[in-house]
Amino acid sequence: MNMEHKFITYIGADQEKVWNTLIQPEGTRSIFFGSVFQTDLLPGSKFAYIGPGNDGEETVHVYGEIIEIDPGRMMQVIEHPGPSYYENHAELTSRITYTLEPAGECTKLTLVNDRFTENHPSFERSEDSWAIILSNLKTLCETGRTLNFGW
Repeated sequence: MNMEHKFITYIGADQEKVWNTLIQPEGTRSIFFGSVFQTDLLPGSKFAYIGPGNDGEETVHVYGEIIEIDPGRMMQVIEHPGPSYYENHAELTSRITYTLEPAGECTKLTLVNDRFTENHPSFERSEDSWAIILSNLKTLCETGRTLNFGW
């Protein structure tokens, strides 16, 4: 089985706007299910997406380490699901790589989520989650609002 998700999307916004939406609280709260991305954006730094969930308003949904970063262009992380999701969360990992490139007046975003640990329980569900996140990212950058999924 190929344990990889790869998405390519073109966003009608410049790289700076897309990047800022991916890292700043206003953007991440809108596209990552109410979570804020907390980190200092340096290689080797810890990160976490924290927001409402199983453990209240400060639930850690995903956490990990920044492996490589080129601000505005690329970020690669190793992530774990939050502690409230799986007892063995520290053993469960995958790699996420965001790459942003100019495409005329647009930004080409490539997201690869790979290197899942064997039998990672989030693998199947993560494909749908990424589709929602990236659709919201594109819509937010282009229109200033997110999609209404009726939830």
